[in-house]
Parts: sequence; structure tokens; C-alpha cells
Amino acid sequence: MLAPWIVHSEPTVSFDWFEYTGKDAVFDAPLPPGSYRNPILAGFYPDPSVTRAGDKFYLVNSTFAYFPGIPVFESSDLVHWRLLGHVLDRPEQLRFQGLTISRGVFAPAIHYHDGVFYVLNTLVDSGGNFISTAKNPAGPWSDPIWLPEIDGIDPSLFVDADGRAYVLNNGPPDEQPRYEGHRAIWMQELDLKRMKLVGPRRVVLNGGVDISKQPIWIEGPHVFKRGEWYYLSCAEGGTSVNHSQVILRSKSVWGPYTPYENNPILTQRDLAKDRANPITNAGHADLVEAPDGTWWATFLASRPYDAVNYNTGRETFLLPVTWKDGWPVILEHGKPIPYVAAAPKLPNIHRDAVPLSGNFTWRDDFNELTLNGGWLQVRSPKQQWFDFSAERGRLRITPTNERLDGSGNPAYLGRRQQHLAFEASTAVRLPKETGVAAGIAAFQNSGYWYFLGARRAGESLQIFLEKKTDKTLKQVAAKTLKPPANADLKLKITGQGRNYSFYYDAAGWQPLLENDDGTILSTEVAGGFVGATVGPHARLE
Repeated sequence: MLAPWIVHSEPTVSFDWFEYTGKDAVFDAPLPPGSYRNPILAGFYPDPSVTRAGDKFYLVNSTFAYFPGIPVFESSDLVHWRLLGHVLDRPEQLRFQGLTISRGVFAPAIHYHDGVFYVLNTLVDSGGNFISTAKNPAGPWSDPIWLPEIDGIDPSLFVDADGRAYVLNNGPPDEQPRYEGHRAIWMQELDLKRMKLVGPRRVVLNGGVDISKQPIWIEGPHVFKRGEWYYLSCAEGGTSVNHSQVILRSKSVWGPYTPYENNPILTQRDLAKDRANPITNAGHADLVEAPDGTWWATFLASRPYDAVNYNTGRETFLLPVTWKDGWPVILEHGKPIPYVAAAPKLPNIHRDAVPLSGNFTWRDDFNELTLNGGWLQVRSPKQQWFDFSAERGRLRITPTNERLDGSGNPAYLGRRQQHLAFEASTAVRLPKETGVAAGIAAFQNSGYWYFLGARRAGESLQIFLEKKTDKTLKQVAAKTLKPPANADLKLKITGQGRNYSFYYDAAGWQPLLENDDGTILSTEVAGGFVGATVGPHARLE
């Protein structure tokens, strides 16, 4: 448990509100009746896995070293999703301290069986593979049940009609690797009552659909059954521009699995790079059957703003599955993923859910006594540095010495950047004391971020902009002004593709720096597997 909130003598910072607005041009056109928009979860929602329980669907995503970890969404129509909670919402469940932001919780898989929800996952560099369970998908979820027998990543669960359960995962091959990126898909039986792996562990797919072509990073395995066939669905090619989804099948759960002759069943790697509004990196799919007998696939993909760079990370998309001669196909070769498609003919029970796609405005007035589920922290906290009860209707933060470029838990709350064009603003009140900086940050990882902040400088107030690029930290702009009398200072960050601009309010929005090169927040420049986040930050100086 977190240490209880203790009132200290240290200075505090308070925020009145935070607002985020998306303005992507591809979302401007009205949505035709009976249609939906892709992505269904915009922004940093990678590695989706989906399951169905009755007439409802449940979806999870990876969160790496962010806390809380592994969001759990519910939907009745596969398009409109409501956040129920997180699998990892207690700091003591997993240890994230010291991990870089793209380690930690990799791709989860969710499965429902006989009244129980199972999430399998890998805590990279801090524990390995585990299972968490819950009777209610909103939680509470169990502490991790570790699977020390399994190495590698991307575990998933399949329960056959006879009740026998199997865990699949990506691991090293059972031979000397033949080339860089040579991996294998392994499977072992799981005793669900004892939650123990039993029996032999075997390779069911070595390398990929055709090892002679040296396919790389076969991963994200899922087994499902339709009719008399067992299907093995995997991602192949690595989670970048060569990403794809492949399918194999067998009459036996143990194989041998025969690949579909027209693999891959999903990719965008064969499309022109100069196409308008490209969607790239498509793969890591999970297939699910709806109550009406239709099949659908959730998968990850990205939206670059210049054919290469994207700051929004890997997002969750949805497409129908077409069955052809007993094989599932998500998208024909050479076809682009549509931004608008015909929606499932299923009822929507979450009409009041927070929008997660299209253009919208999201605002937190901090009127609740608990943290909104849309906020993330960098790594799991050791103590709570934010509070909503000291000043009702405001977020109060006790600044810490932890910095955005450190390896701990800085006093930063981030929400996902979900659009290529956006603006994010807040109103902050500084303490009277010096030695504190507070404002709004745009964060990719500890080596790549912006901090638009303010600090006391005698009787004046200094507005400043810091930019961290790899190992270089610079203050790239600053302005000294008279502090607002008994009022909050408003700060704003806007993004338009690669161009990021920074403003402060002094009788209207004033630019501190405009059109700076924001590719530092892109995966291409910063590396890793996450997308950018933006939100309030405070620190001691």
C-alpha cells in the first residue's frame, strides 16, 4: 500500500484544471450512420488483446513502466469502450523502480473462462511471466502468480472444450538461433485449479511461417478453435514498418500447424510510403467472435505525420474478419486500413463513455477525491505526492526531487497524446517560496521531453521551457514577468505533427516558443514502445 498522505512543511503546488483537445483533420468529417472510426483507441494503447464474456467484450493493452498498469476496457459493440480499471493498480503488485519506460509490462493477453478472467503478461527485467485473475473485470485483480518455467514474452491462454488449458509464449528457439530475430512459439499445459504448468513444454512454431525466409520476431501468439480446426495466430516481422499478422491451423492443439498460403492476413508494409494519411506498423492482432456470429480483429498500428515519425505511439484498431475456405483474413494484400468502416451490428451500452477516438475535448476539473483513470504515473509510486482533499476542486502536488530524466517516480501525471494535432493546457498556482518549478510537461521517455514551467525569481515570475534530447538538457526559452495577483498561471502546449508550440497567459495567450521540432517525442527518434503523454509536473530545484 502507498504511504498515507502526510501534511509536510514543504511548499505545495496546486492545479485548478487540465484540458486536452484533439484536432486531427482525418477526424473532421462527420461519421456516416452505421460506421466507426479507426483507431478505436487513439494514442498509446498498444498490443491489444480481446475476449468475450456473454454479450460483452473486454480488452487490455500494454503500459510498460507506467502506473497503473494494463487498462481493462468493456464494450458491447467493439467500438465504444469504457475504462473499468487496471489489472495493476496497487504499487506492491509489481516493481517498476529503476526500469526505463519501455521495459516493465509488455503485451498482455486476456481470456475469459467459466466465470474467471485471466490476464497473462510479462514483467520485463523485473520478474518474468505471470498470471493475474479476477471474477469481476473491474477488479480487484489478484497479485501476480508467477510462471518461472517460462522465459521470453507474450504469454497467452487457450482453454479447450474439454477444459484443458494451455499457455503459449514467444521464446528462444530450441536450437542455436539461425539469424538475428529468430524466435519460436512454445506451448505447455496449465493446471487451472492449481495454477501450475504441467507436462512437457514444446515448440509449436519455429521461426515463423517459412523459416527459410528468415522471418523475425514471431510473437504475440493466440490459439483459438473454430469447428474442427485449431488456429495459431501470431505477429511476425517486428513491431515496426514490416509488422504483420500470420495464421496457421491444425487438427490437433499441439500441431503440426500448417500456414495459410496467402499469409500475411494483415500488413501495411507493401503500400506506398508517400500515401496520404498513412497507417503503418499493423500487426499483433487478436480475433474474437461476436454474439451474432461475425468475427473481428483488434490490432495495433501507428499514424505517422511524415511517413516516419509518430508521437502517438502504437494505437488500437478494429477490422472485420472474413473467412475464406476455412481461413480468417483481416485485410487483403495491398489495401490500406480504413479510417472509417462499417460498424458491427451490435448494441452500444456505453453511450456516455469518455470518447477515445475522433476529435474531442477531455477536461479534468479535479472535483473528485480519487485520481481519474486516464492519468498515468511514471513507474509505481513509493508514496503519494498528490492530493484532492486539501483544496477541494484542485489537484495539490507536493514537489519532489525526482526529475523527468531520473529513474524514479517524478511528480508528473501524464495523459496520452491521442492526436497528431492537439492542445493541452492547465492553470497552476505556485507557492510563495522559491525553489519550486511547476507547469506542464510533454514526455516520451527520460531522455526525450519538454517541460513548460514557471518558478519564482524574487518578486518576478520566470516562465521557461526545458527540452531534453538524449543526453542534452537545455533551457530553450524563458520570459520574466510580474506574477498574476492571487490568480493561477495558465500554460499551454500545442502540437501539429512535428511542430510543437508553447504559450503562457498574460492578458491573452502569448508565445514563448513556436514551431519547435517535436520529433524528439516520436518513437523513431526516442526509441522504445510507448507514445507521448502530457500533463502536470512539479519538482524541487
